[in-house]
Amino acid sequence: MAHPWFEHYPEGVPHTIELGSYTSLVSLIDEGFEQYADRTAYVGMGKHLSFAEVDAASRQAAAWMTAKGLQKGDRIALMMPNILQYPIVLAGALRAGLVVVNVNPLYTPRELEHQLKDSGAKALIVLENFAATFEEVREKTAVEHVVVASMGDAQSALKGAIVNFVVRKIKKMVPAYKLPGSISYKAMMSEGSALPYKPAQLGLDDLAFLQYTGGTTGVSKGATLLHRNILANVLQSEAWSEPAMTNPARGPAPDQSVYVCALPLYHIFALTVCCLLGIRKGAMNVLIPNPRDLPALVKEISPFKITHFPAVNTLYNALVNHEGFRALDFSELRVSNGGGMAVQEAVATEWFELTGSPIIEGYGLSETSPSATCNPADATEFSGTIGVPLPSTEVAILDDDGNHLAIGETGEIAIRGPQVMDGYWQRPEDTANTMAADGYFKSGDIGIMDERGYIRIVDRKKDMILVSGFNVYPNEIEGVVQTHPKVMECAAVGVPDERSGEAVKLFVVKKSPDLTAEELDAFCDEQLTGYKRPKHIEFRDELPKTNVGKILRRELRDS
Repeated sequence: MAHPWFEHYPEGVPHTIELGSYTSLVSLIDEGFEQYADRTAYVGMGKHLSFAEVDAASRQAAAWMTAKGLQKGDRIALMMPNILQYPIVLAGALRAGLVVVNVNPLYTPRELEHQLKDSGAKALIVLENFAATFEEVREKTAVEHVVVASMGDAQSALKGAIVNFVVRKIKKMVPAYKLPGSISYKAMMSEGSALPYKPAQLGLDDLAFLQYTGGTTGVSKGATLLHRNILANVLQSEAWSEPAMTNPARGPAPDQSVYVCALPLYHIFALTVCCLLGIRKGAMNVLIPNPRDLPALVKEISPFKITHFPAVNTLYNALVNHEGFRALDFSELRVSNGGGMAVQEAVATEWFELTGSPIIEGYGLSETSPSATCNPADATEFSGTIGVPLPSTEVAILDDDGNHLAIGETGEIAIRGPQVMDGYWQRPEDTANTMAADGYFKSGDIGIMDERGYIRIVDRKKDMILVSGFNVYPNEIEGVVQTHPKVMECAAVGVPDERSGEAVKLFVVKKSPDLTAEELDAFCDEQLTGYKRPKHIEFRDELPKTNVGKILRRELRDS
């Protein structure tokens, strides 16, 4: 196929990437830990950990995992926000040859149960704040080993004790729980320090992550990401960002890059472009556990001259309107990656005026590790597009029959490249429906490519809702709400929202006339993670349907 986008690549960006001598993600981790041993790798709540310290700690974690009988290919679930323990156990799990299952710590018991059962996870490392959720579903899962971490674990003894006291007793952020047989994070590390570390023998085609996503419909599915998929995307992202790092307008690049890791590490965006790319580049990652706490975020990053700030539109928007953030020094900020949801032009303009760093909007999915396209890193103007395909990546626009459409025609965005997943975990039918015979992954998004190779998203093929960069699937919302005894039928759609891009609106036909919106709100609070909960509820006497009885969500959206 033609590659018109190559003509618009910044100077020096290669058309293809090679994995070189890397044989797995672990070889990348080993190289980074050794090469940058003396540098600070992560900062969390003021505590600095060097690459050497993370190296040693992750070896201890890996040794403990192996000693517990966890074998290459077994799944281990990580259920934590951005705290220092996360990159340690992540590297440890990969070194032990395990498959990492990233879990949103805000999941409800129902959502957590599905992910743990579907993945067959044998071990779980969970922050104590969320241990009560796991307690509710433990007996329904295959989890054999449970490690409970605390916010203060990685701090000094005194500061750690103070942090844990505040979290547990003052802020009361740790609901009571009972998990017999579990051990603490500190106990795991202590036991691991006395055990031999034997790295697993891994290859590029071994499974590294089960990254759960709903695709476009239905329950959450595990995208099987091989070591080669993630490695490829790390190297693609590195090559793409290089023109921004060498921008003469910013002067010489600093000796060490400083990344703001405000995106959650359990999300594929931060996992690749912060954590793993950071190891590859020897960067410092400043971990932000709760990006909604803007004063805490500003306090955490204020000592540093940040160079990289990947985020979603809603966070950029909140920060440009925050007085404390506006007072920071942005003289070294070179890369502002926008993804997860559409970047709004007004926000991009304000960000550029404040920081001098343009928001470079890209596009990707969990199934593509995640990055597939991006605007050039040396761009200074808002394009309103998701950019062009990354090196070694091809994008085609397909019709409903899978035929390739011409430039300027509207169809489904399909992606082919080394970062594309191997398929959905134990779902051959879903894999077959999503992967075309010629290797293209069908994204479910509708777009158009211009003569330069720039792509613009115009609609979604299905009815997926995008709330602050997270996929929300109407089938799941409706399936939960439909279990309420006073609901006759319902439909969930996405509606525009200034803060989150989109919000969930629920249309309901009552079975019982005394059903109230407040009652439904409370029900959804128990069953759904915050970003999935309907923000608007509207009662109707009936819902529009096709002649075969299918509810017309599009008609509801447009009403």
